Amino acid sequence: MEKKATSNETEPLTSKKDVSDCNEGEDCKENRLLVRNPKSALRLVEDGNKVHPSQGDKGAAAQISNGYSGVQSSVPCNGMGEVEDAQCSAPAATTTTTTTSTTCGAEGQQQLMELEDRETWSKKIDFLLSVIGYAVDLGNVWRFPYICYQNGGGAFLIPYTIMAIFGGIPLFYMELALGQYHRNGCISIWRKICPIFKGIGFAICIIDLYVASYYNTIMAWAFYYLVSSFTAELPWTSCTNAWNTGNCTNYFSKDNVSWSLHSTSPAEEFYTRQVLQVHRSNGLDDLGGISWQLTLCLLLIFTIVYFSIWKGVKTSGKMVWVTATFPYIILFILLVRGATLPGAWRGVLYYLKPEWQKLLATEVWVDAAAQIFFSLGPGFGVLLAYASYNKFRNNCYQDALVTSTVNCVTSFVSGFVIFTVLGYMAEMRNEDVSEVAKDTGPSLLFITYAEAIANMPASTFFAIIFFLMLLTLGLDSTFAGLEGVITGVLDEFPHVWSKRRELFVLGLTIVCFLGSLATLTFGGAYVVKLFEEYATGPAVLTVVFLEAVAVAWFYGITQFCNDVKEMLGFSPGWYWRVCWVAISPIFLLFVTCSFLSNPPELRLFDYNYPYWTTVVGYCIGTSSVICIPIYMVYRLIITPGTLKERILKSITPETATEIPFGDIRMNAV
Repeated sequence: MEKKATSNETEPLTSKKDVSDCNEGEDCKENRLLVRNPKSALRLVEDGNKVHPSQGDKGAAAQISNGYSGVQSSVPCNGMGEVEDAQCSAPAATTTTTTTSTTCGAEGQQQLMELEDRETWSKKIDFLLSVIGYAVDLGNVWRFPYICYQNGGGAFLIPYTIMAIFGGIPLFYMELALGQYHRNGCISIWRKICPIFKGIGFAICIIDLYVASYYNTIMAWAFYYLVSSFTAELPWTSCTNAWNTGNCTNYFSKDNVSWSLHSTSPAEEFYTRQVLQVHRSNGLDDLGGISWQLTLCLLLIFTIVYFSIWKGVKTSGKMVWVTATFPYIILFILLVRGATLPGAWRGVLYYLKPEWQKLLATEVWVDAAAQIFFSLGPGFGVLLAYASYNKFRNNCYQDALVTSTVNCVTSFVSGFVIFTVLGYMAEMRNEDVSEVAKDTGPSLLFITYAEAIANMPASTFFAIIFFLMLLTLGLDSTFAGLEGVITGVLDEFPHVWSKRRELFVLGLTIVCFLGSLATLTFGGAYVVKLFEEYATGPAVLTVVFLEAVAVAWFYGITQFCNDVKEMLGFSPGWYWRVCWVAISPIFLLFVTCSFLSNPPELRLFDYNYPYWTTVVGYCIGTSSVICIPIYMVYRLIITPGTLKERILKSITPETATEIPFGDIRMNAV
């Protein structure tokens, strides 16, 4: 919402005086645009009031409340956006002018229209819940606990905290500030920062589509479990079902049973043979048919997603009141229940027992950096999109600290929720916790945790709320990922899609659903694993590395800090500047190089991925990042001039940034 300008701000800018001539090159402009040239000069204009300063007033500059000098002027533009001579009226008390760049013609009108039409969050809490809901996802529940105990337990918190302070949080803050200041999505924002890096925006959109193609399938699995939980006896508690094999062993039964090397639990067979049906696939080279049950589940999920985001952040901002808060209620209930189970202390001890010698291993620090980065989630265009709907003066610095802290604390607490139950499982099996905690990724939730719930009192109730929690954790992350694409495309092509948002969102959800069909096959779990490891990991790390370099080194750290000061009233300190210029890019380069030098050896259940899948994985990851050099070459080709002139033009912001100021619009280049 816009604030009304005070009388002392508007009075000298709206008076009508006599007509005088404007010299050629004067900074005259219509539509109430305040323009800052490369020397940070600003000018203010108002419809119908064309002004020019008198010679006697050349030395006096009126200060507006944000410290910029303002004048009213107007220069008509020809069709090519060039400034022509104009007749202007000048008030006696008008301030001085300096030569500035102007935004002319249709482009200026379009920018003004976009600014005035751009919606904002209904409430500040809607934005905070949306960002928290995006950052806190399924990975917080299964990935962090596993990474923590695998890398030294309590000792892992040291590299995790260091990487958060010097890598994750600065990048998180940078994206929020960029989005809020420039008020654009991941594609068009680069016109205002460094145009040659515009390919980053297209790469982000492709990465988001890849994520949507497999992430929602995991939610479809959770939805299948949720529907299956509405029974008196959970279907993964016994070995008497049609999908069970002779190896099924229920060690929770009252009969004395022996657990052999080939034994499988009822929960494992329900997951692999009933939900995924991987036994009907021979691997990635023979995925088999499509599971109609999972297809229906995914169709319902995308239907919910569509009607949650089709109208913009005002509707999705209301949905996150449920999807972002409900998981915390369930986590608290499960934490209390887990703490009261026999053997829970064994799981907690295993979770937090520090192994200090592991801090000397490089892979521990790599895992810490990767975990905090993918947990906070810069580089997916979501933070840029969400922040672009904020009010200009919103304190995004405070938002960055609050939401990143909530995210990290949630990951830590989720570990207690998981490991209290693993301790209970170890107690029931009479095994060590390390033997029970072998499952990783989704298997930790859908096999180990599901089995523990099935053998608790009131198992049906706890199963329902647990899988409902997984759904809500995934939904708001899906809202966010698709909103990153939607905002990016709508801001880049407003003349095509600005009035057709509902139609575009419908087409996008259909594309995502069709793109998910490969993950709905009997071998779909293998596809999900491949995409999870290769489609997003190195690609998004590369994207954010280039983004950090473009902002800090090309746009300029001084200019960026000045932008933050315009919004918040204070400039980021030396700590933030050092992180943005050096530490955060090094942090990203470190993780990226570690990943590329040691690609993961993929294995799922009893299936070892063949070598050619690694090549396919890198091709999938490269297919998004390749947009960046392709656009750079394209940009240099279409830009006129010598090679040096082309490069200089391509790294210079080409579009003004509108700064809301009372009832007046300002352009900042």
